[in-house]
Amino acid sequence: MGTTMLEHGAIYPGTFDPITNGHLDIIERASALFGHLIVAIAKSKAKSPMFSLEERLEMMRLSTAHLARVECVGFEGLLVDLAQQKGTRYIIRGLRALSDFEFEFQMGYANKSLNPQLETLYFMPALQNTFISASVVRSILAHKGQINHLVPPSVVEFIQKRGDVDRA
Repeated sequence: MGTTMLEHGAIYPGTFDPITNGHLDIIERASALFGHLIVAIAKSKAKSPMFSLEERLEMMRLSTAHLARVECVGFEGLLVDLAQQKGTRYIIRGLRALSDFEFEFQMGYANKSLNPQLETLYFMPALQNTFISASVVRSILAHKGQINHLVPPSVVEFIQKRGDVDRA
C-alpha cells in the first residue's frame, strides 16, 4: 500500500515579511497534519522586503520554536526545485479572501505544469486572522503603530530589539 500525504513532508512557502498570526495559524495546523513541514522563506528581491532574509528566518524560527516538526529554510529560485530537493510533493498555501484565489490558482497550476507530481493544498486562516497580511503589518510599522495583535509575541520582541525607528 502507498504512503499517505500525512507521512510525507510539505512546504509552506512565502516571503513572511514579517510572519503574521495568520501565517502562524496555518503553520500550526499544517504541521499537525504532516510529519514534517518546511517553511520556505523566499529571498524575493523583486518584492524589496522590509526585513532581510536572515531577519525573516530568525523571526520564523523564534515563532515556530514550539513546533518540533517545523524546519525553516531560506530559498531562491523555483519552488518546484526546492520541493524536489526536499523530497516532498505537497505545497501549502493560504487563502484569506477571494482576491487571493486567482493568484494562488495560477501559481498552483504553474507549479504543477513544471512538476506534475506536486499537489497544492489551500488553507484558510482562522476567522480572526483573515484581514491580516504582512503588507498591512509593514504599513502599520511604517507609521509607528502597534502590531502586537497581528504578529506573534516573538516578532514584536525581535522588532523592538532592533530599535530601528522605521520598524518599531
